[in-house]
Amino acid sequence: MLFPTTLVGSYPQPEWLIDRQKLGGRFPPRVRAKELWRIPEPHLARAQDDATELAIRAQEEIGIDIVTDGEIRRESYSNRFATALEGVDLDNPGSALDRSGHPNPVPRVAGKIRRRHAVEVQDLLFLKGMTNKKVKITMPGPFTMSQQAQNDFYKSDAECAMDYAVAVNEEIRDLFAAGADVVQVDEPYLQARPEKAREYGLAALNRALEGITGTTAVHICFGYAAIIHARPSGYSFLPELAGCRCKQISIETAQSKLDCKVLEGLKGKQIMVGCIDLLDPSIETPEVVAERVRKALRYLRPEDVILAPDCGMKYLPRDVADGKLRAMVAAAKILRAEHAR
Repeated sequence: MLFPTTLVGSYPQPEWLIDRQKLGGRFPPRVRAKELWRIPEPHLARAQDDATELAIRAQEEIGIDIVTDGEIRRESYSNRFATALEGVDLDNPGSALDRSGHPNPVPRVAGKIRRRHAVEVQDLLFLKGMTNKKVKITMPGPFTMSQQAQNDFYKSDAECAMDYAVAVNEEIRDLFAAGADVVQVDEPYLQARPEKAREYGLAALNRALEGITGTTAVHICFGYAAIIHARPSGYSFLPELAGCRCKQISIETAQSKLDCKVLEGLKGKQIMVGCIDLLDPSIETPEVVAERVRKALRYLRPEDVILAPDCGMKYLPRDVADGKLRAMVAAAKILRAEHAR
């Protein structure tokens, strides 16, 4: 099928599950932030399951083709995995500058980074048990996690990133063994720290994908629109991903009004074209969304295009998120009709 639709990962968590005012009033947590949950610990896992099922059902009803679990169980896209690793001192966090330039509490690396156990496999199995559609599971990338940590153990940040990559590789292998159709690695800090990304970020990402035969995606963006309002007109790190082992690359084009000519350099990759503006609270028309994708189609084959929001939708009101996703699904139908063979 041409022009399949998917989420980048997250879907809005319900107000009864998480304090959305607290969530939106701070930077995305890098360490655990249990104070965000409204449900007491003994009942939290069951409540997260219930909310995850609602997110899956919403995607099915809207008509999304490749379904995610909405990242409902996560306080942020990265901290669920990053805080589950050996070598991280959770009792004495460190500090690092967020991509906004503000200090944020982060995991403090006090020993060798190792994966103790599978972190997201049960999340994937729950997702697969709730839908017959193709499924995607997301996880943070090694370079981004290394930038969201205080390194008090390794001789260099590059060495630290490579051990994060080994842990990510082990998790990806288990996720595909458990039946994932797509595993997406979130690497927004490749864009935020392009010099370091060129120095060792791409090498770490490729180590994370080494030996993986399933369909892998890499998401690279300018940050959550609810937190990072200014958008550059182009990526500082994107053509370099032509040398990445991933099969799909997720980019944003709507908020930044990206010049899609840059996509010419990514031939051989499928592109998740971010075509939903998460900064604008109004709901786009299907034709507006379709026109955003057409700009990318000047440089991509139709069979290489996947429709997605620019980034995760967790900060949007649910009705707005649903309306935008419906417009995206309708836009995909418009584009399929235009390119019918």
